[in-house]
Amino acid sequence: MKEIIVIGAGIIGASIAWHLTKAGARVTVISESGAGGVATPNSFAWINASWGNPEVYFRLRIRAMAEWKRLAKDVPGLPLAWCGGLCFDLPPDRLEAYAAEHSSWGYGIERVDREQAAQIEPNLVDPPDFAVYVAEEGAAEPVSTAKALLADAERLGARVIDGAADRLTLSGSKVTGAVVSGETIGADEVVVAAGTGAPAIAATAGIKLPLDTPPGLIVHSRPYRKLLNGLVLAERLHMRQTVKGRIIVGSDFAGGDPGENPEAAARELFVVAKTALHGADGLELDFHTVGYRPTPADGFPIIGRAEGVGGLYIAVMHSGITLAPAVGLFATREILDGERDGLLKPYALSRFAQ
Repeated sequence: MKEIIVIGAGIIGASIAWHLTKAGARVTVISESGAGGVATPNSFAWINASWGNPEVYFRLRIRAMAEWKRLAKDVPGLPLAWCGGLCFDLPPDRLEAYAAEHSSWGYGIERVDREQAAQIEPNLVDPPDFAVYVAEEGAAEPVSTAKALLADAERLGARVIDGAADRLTLSGSKVTGAVVSGETIGADEVVVAAGTGAPAIAATAGIKLPLDTPPGLIVHSRPYRKLLNGLVLAERLHMRQTVKGRIIVGSDFAGGDPGENPEAAARELFVVAKTALHGADGLELDFHTVGYRPTPADGFPIIGRAEGVGGLYIAVMHSGITLAPAVGLFATREILDGERDGLLKPYALSRFAQ
């Protein structure tokens, strides 16, 4: 039975830990910031294969959307909602090009007019004249989902340790474990899924991770009566409503630039959201978050073993919410059986060395 350490308890670390444990590995999860990690709580949490990506990445995202449905059956009670996404944050010509391209790839896109948009989201003050609607898009409540996966992994035999991963331990060119809050823990393999903290950990094994960490401002309302049916992706205004009634807003789904004064930017964004919705007079701002998104330099995930160093697997990416169940499944197969899924081919760390 393989002994594996997973560093990171956000959505990616939680998914990998759950899949590995389910497959029979002995897993220790290292969680410095508690279940949910650092980036995960600050996520808009949209599950999609939407515009702006090449077809090869679209295919990975579509597979991940399917894996979410499989995971929801395996772990009952995951807080997922397949609520649909109404998108009109592009000029009409680009929106039409997106719809045509993704329809040809098999994405379930409907073109909708103003009347149809108003039926989908009756509380929009100014429904768009032209939008696209994808009924199969959804959202996960990210921290609750990560916690549920970790709790089920513990039920299956994983252990979760609260502590900081100080460094990786090596014997020659092979990683043999990690030092956690001063204590050495041995392992056959270490998975680094620590988001923005991944480069510092990987560097202790001589591995350079080219990662950007752009900030993103997300605003949360106090719980309120139901105003939104699904995801609304308008120009510089992305909104959804959680199961508990909070309206979550970003000027972009990844969160907008918080600027010099995040609190003022949060208040302004909240006013824009409130103005965009009928029946929002009593809606109140609760809090805002500024999350730092772990984004590899070319914008695409880094998933796979580090070349030149044995026993080390890297999984770091933006789009962690969408990709989590597929990454967990594929990483487990690669770590335990040596099988690398073809959908991961473009995402090896070695591409940055070329």
